[in-house]
Amino acid sequence: MSNSRRSKEHSWMRRVDWILVGVIVILAIISVSIIHSAMGGGQYSSNFSERQIFYYVLGAIIAGLIMIVSPKKLIKYSYLLYFILCFALFVLIIIPETPFTPVINGAKSWYKLGPISVQPSEFMKIVLILALAKLVMKHNKFTFNKSLETDLKLLFKIIGMSLLPMALILLQNDLGTTLVLCAIIVGVIIVSGITWKLLAPLFLVVIAVGSSILLAMIYRPSLIESLLGVKTYQLGRISSWLDPYTYSSGDGYHLTESLKAIGSGQLLGKGFNHGEVYIPENHTDFIFSVIGEEFGFIGSVILLLIFLGLIFHLVRLATTDDSPFNKIFLIGYVSLLLFHILQNIGMTIQLLPITGIPLPFISYGGSSLWSLMCGIGVCLSIYYHQPKRFNEDTATTPLRQSTSN
Repeated sequence: MSNSRRSKEHSWMRRVDWILVGVIVILAIISVSIIHSAMGGGQYSSNFSERQIFYYVLGAIIAGLIMIVSPKKLIKYSYLLYFILCFALFVLIIIPETPFTPVINGAKSWYKLGPISVQPSEFMKIVLILALAKLVMKHNKFTFNKSLETDLKLLFKIIGMSLLPMALILLQNDLGTTLVLCAIIVGVIIVSGITWKLLAPLFLVVIAVGSSILLAMIYRPSLIESLLGVKTYQLGRISSWLDPYTYSSGDGYHLTESLKAIGSGQLLGKGFNHGEVYIPENHTDFIFSVIGEEFGFIGSVILLLIFLGLIFHLVRLATTDDSPFNKIFLIGYVSLLLFHILQNIGMTIQLLPITGIPLPFISYGGSSLWSLMCGIGVCLSIYYHQPKRFNEDTATTPLRQSTSN
C-alpha cells in the first residue's frame, strides 16, 4: 500500500514543470524585493511589497488550480469564458460610476470587490489566447483541402473574434491593453498555418499604415485627432517621447527621471534600497528604472536573461507538444510576455513611447499578476497533462516495483 502511494506521489511530482515553477519563484522574489526598495522614497503610506506577497500567494493558488484542469476542459470552456469577459467589459461601459465600478485614474475599467479591484481587460488577454487557440484548432481540423481561400477565411475568423474585446477595451481608453491584444493576434496568426503568401503583404500593409499614423501624430496631430479620435494627452506622449527634456515639467517628467535613474546606476548600481531619483509610482510601470538605478547594467542584464530563459522554456515546450491547441496557446502567451517586456523596458529607456503596460511578474498589481498567473497555470496544465509524460510514468512504475520485489 505504501509502495503504491509513493509511486503515485513520485508520478505526480514528475509531471509538474518545476523549471517553470522555479523561474516564477525567482521573479516573485525579485518583484517583492524591488517593490520594497521602491518604498524607500517615502512617497507611499502603504507597504505595497506586503500586498504583492498576497497577490503572488493568491496567484499561485489560481495557477495550481488551473494546472489540475486538463487542456481538454480548457478547450471546452474557452468560448464561454470569452463571452463572459466580453459581457463584463460591456457592463463597465454602459453602467454609471458606482462603488462597485469606480473610476480609477480617469478610467472605469475595474470591478471593486471590497479591498480587491479586478480588471477584466487583464484576464481577457489570457482568455483571448484560449479562444483563438480553439478557433484555429477547430478550423484546421475540419479543413481538408487547404488553400488561399481557406487561409483567408481563417484570418477573418481570428480578426473577427479579436475585434469585439479590442473595441470594448478601447472604449475604456485603454490603448496599452489593446496593443497587447494586437501582439497576441500576431503571434497566433504566425503559428496558425496561414500561408506567408497572404501574411507577408498583410504585415507590410500594417507596418506601412502604422508608420504613416506615427508620422502623422508627429507632424499633423490635428489630423489624427479629427480622423481617429485620439486624445490630446495621448498625442502628448508621442511628443514627450521624442523630446522628453522639452516637456520635462509635464508629459516628459516620468521619462526624464527614468533616464536619470537608469543612467546613474552605471555598471553595478547604487545598491539595494539606495535609490535616490524620485519617480512617481515607480513600483508599477517604471519599476525597471528602480532596478537600473540600484543594480546597474549588470543587474538589468541578469533580469533580462531570466526573462529570456522563461521564454525559451515555453517555446521549447511548444515545439515538443503534439497538440495544436497547446502549441498555439504557448506561442500566444509568449507573444504576450515578449510585448510586455519589450514595451515596458523600451519605454523606460526612450526606445518606445510610454504606455501603461507593466513589467510582467515584477511590477506591482493584482489583476495584471493574476492574469499572468492564469497563463502560467495553463502552461503548467499543458505540461502536467502531456500524454507522453503520463504514459512514461505509468509504464515505468510497475517495472520499478517488480525490480524492488
